[in-house]
Amino acid sequence: MKIEILEVSGESCANCLTLLPVLKKIAEEKHLPLRHLEVNEANLREVQALEVERVPTVILLKDGTPFARCTGFQPEEILEVWIEAKIQEITREV
Repeated sequence: MKIEILEVSGESCANCLTLLPVLKKIAEEKHLPLRHLEVNEANLREVQALEVERVPTVILLKDGTPFARCTGFQPEEILEVWIEAKIQEITREV
């Protein structure tokens, strides 16, 4: 089972720019891959397929399939707790 963090953001989104370094730190601490996806014309289909309605959106993926999402800026402490809870939840289902 591969779990990764996907961060979807917009180019001129202040909250997105603030969130990315926080997510990088959390991903490093939890030894999880982090992928950044910036909304633009080139990847609009992927963003739509992920059903992203606003940025920033953090999506947790298990083997490439989304299993949890969080929208809007969240403080580091909240994100850490949320990510840990969702990972525990999905690993218990296995």
